[in-house]
Amino acid sequence: MTDQTDPDVQAEAEAEAEAGTEAEAGTEAGTGTEAQAPADVRPYDVAVIGAGVVGSAIARELAGLTGRAGRPLSVALLDARDDVGDGTSKANTAILHTGFDAKPGTLESRLVRRGYTLLSSYAESTGIPVERTGALLVAWTQEELDSLPGLRYKAVANGYEHCETVTADEVYRQVPALGPGALGGLTVPDESIICTWTTTLALATDAQARGAHILLGHRVESVRRDTGTTSTTGDSDTTSATGDSDTTSATGTTSATSANDATGGTTTLLTPRGPVTARWVVNAAGLGADVLDGLFGHRRFTVTPRRGELLVYDKLARPLADRIVLPVPSKVGKGVLISPTIYGNVMLGPTAEDLTDRTDTGTSESGFAFLLDKGARLMPTLLEEEVSASYAGLRAAIDHGDYLIEPDPEQRYLLVGGIRSTGLTASLAIAEYVRGVLAEAGLALEPRAVADLPAPPAMPNLGEAFIRPYQDAALIAKDSAYGRVVCFCERVTEGEIRDACRSPLPPAGLDGLRRRTRAMNGRCQGFYCGARVEALLADGLATGQPGPRRIPPNEPAQHERYEHHEQQEQHQRHEHHQQDQETSA
Repeated sequence: MTDQTDPDVQAEAEAEAEAGTEAEAGTEAGTGTEAQAPADVRPYDVAVIGAGVVGSAIARELAGLTGRAGRPLSVALLDARDDVGDGTSKANTAILHTGFDAKPGTLESRLVRRGYTLLSSYAESTGIPVERTGALLVAWTQEELDSLPGLRYKAVANGYEHCETVTADEVYRQVPALGPGALGGLTVPDESIICTWTTTLALATDAQARGAHILLGHRVESVRRDTGTTSTTGDSDTTSATGDSDTTSATGTTSATSANDATGGTTTLLTPRGPVTARWVVNAAGLGADVLDGLFGHRRFTVTPRRGELLVYDKLARPLADRIVLPVPSKVGKGVLISPTIYGNVMLGPTAEDLTDRTDTGTSESGFAFLLDKGARLMPTLLEEEVSASYAGLRAAIDHGDYLIEPDPEQRYLLVGGIRSTGLTASLAIAEYVRGVLAEAGLALEPRAVADLPAPPAMPNLGEAFIRPYQDAALIAKDSAYGRVVCFCERVTEGEIRDACRSPLPPAGLDGLRRRTRAMNGRCQGFYCGARVEALLADGLATGQPGPRRIPPNEPAQHERYEHHEQQEQHQRHEHHQQDQETSA
């Protein structure tokens, strides 16, 4: 066992002592993300490693429970990155799945079906934007057409009974812009699009409000199994393993009396920002889950980072795809889809390329060419629209056919691995399932009284189909900051940036602000507004609100020119589409 008087740990303890007043102030404010912790913090009941959508959901679920002594369960949510949802969770296709095409009888099928119901309800209570667009699987070959009835039967086996096979004429009636050659289709009316950014942020914010400590910048580098309970000195923060796992640090609020003091030993997670000690550890580390699993002596699976590249088309393309257009899945994979996004764009992708580098989220020339080739066949007119962004995400592909949620009661360790792209939809159901597994493994758990739980967080709306602050006259009348547009492509206001900086989990940088507001996420990608947004963010993070407006005298005229250009371009595109329709007629 490592000596607690190690020089590095002692130095951190001394630094914490100097900053003790600040840490206590942060605790009183209830942020749960304080940078320091008192030297006598006792072990957490549970440390969840990975602050993506699944880890955040698990932390939220557990923070809503009590332990053996009737006290709230003490929970730490750790991540290696400096923000929640900054790994795999931020770059998926953002589809709320019905689970119609999952393998029947699997844990994934069960949890996706349950998760669809839970997340739909949670989105309504928190304001997470969801659009019920529906989906259409399109068959382009006779083999694909022949497989549609089997896919419908699979959907029924998965508990979803609303799929219908349709003719080619009906396919083109629903999606007129499709390329020639479609032979038929299968409708999935309840498939939806959702904001994945807001979902993860809502779950982490909710977990924090329930008492969980968010420990960011805590990469778990090693673990130590202690024979008895130990107190951690230094920044009682843990980090998550490599890859997409996010960690949070347990900051100085509690000299936390554990709800499960009575039995067993503890595990100390060693991170660059100090040790984090807990009685149970939940591994939701995404791309790093197999590495972390190995630190506990297991060799159950291997994660292969699978890169998916996507193209995002301008909002003017949205009329071409008002629903999700899915390929018929094959043995190779689910293929390339066309989907509207919650932000009003159209998305084409993803690719599927297995890599060895777990950090390679760069786009590639070959991926771009592949998607353009697919798009030319699926929807040729889409390629006439402007690409406003391209991005890539890494999925944690594993050599196993189902979710891996397996406990090691002897070490008080639970693996939550192999969670594919369906993890967004299944997140709340996975958390519910994890609760049951931990209870069966010996962790005393009881629900907290409803009156003791905070209300779900009210999240800002990022959805284009719903009223945004710049459109809300009553809101602007109360606070003029919501009438001062900063990002003109996405219509993001000064008030929204201020709110993000004041939120319980403020952004760590411009990327985090983008995920909270859509700022710099539009056609110009920050070319016009970047300097102003960055200044507002810096002022907001420093003072809790944006500072005085620093708009150069020529900036309004610049934006007026840009908006005038945009209006002209829209008019020209409208005329162009009308001419195409007349030619087709």
